[in-house]
Amino acid sequence: MVLDFASLRPRDAYGWMISTILPRPIAWVSTVALEGKTNLAPFSFFQGVTANPPTLMFVPVNNRDGTKKDTIRNIEQVPEFVVNLVPFALAGQMNNSSALLPYGESEFERYGIVPAPSERVRPPRVAAAPVAFECTLDRIVIVGEGPLAANVVFGRILLAHVSDSVLGADGKPDAAKLDLIGRLGGEGYTRTTDRFALERP
Repeated sequence: MVLDFASLRPRDAYGWMISTILPRPIAWVSTVALEGKTNLAPFSFFQGVTANPPTLMFVPVNNRDGTKKDTIRNIEQVPEFVVNLVPFALAGQMNNSSALLPYGESEFERYGIVPAPSERVRPPRVAAAPVAFECTLDRIVIVGEGPLAANVVFGRILLAHVSDSVLGADGKPDAAKLDLIGRLGGEGYTRTTDRFALERP
């Protein structure tokens, strides 16, 4: 099979991408509007970018009607956010928070997700997340226009909260203890509890 992406409708191209670019880590991003209302939403186009300076990126695509997601609207008002990592224990709440709520309605409150104050940015973090990165906005790169077009958000990592409960004997994060989940195609997910090792040449 050969797919000519130039001839695919955006929705079809999106479907092929999310079912082949696997697994995808999940950025559970908390933001705050100028008047202080919080938002929490998951994004699976997410990755670290560089350690010099410490930077990560995640990608909220536009809604199906071409409008910006609440996360982008908030970051444009308050250029700070927290990227919370998602363990298996929080999978259900993360999934709930992907629902489209009216702008200004907090997923923290709606789905009983306990917030914790951040130290250097205004948005709260998810209290139960094993890792949370406090970030300031570096830049937003817009790719495309209309429905499913991308807003690539680059964030400068200021501070990370790492739960002592996920550290191994060497003092570093243990993948089994983290038990993070990642997106597969459709409704599928995977966990970091199943893994293997290869010695690098």
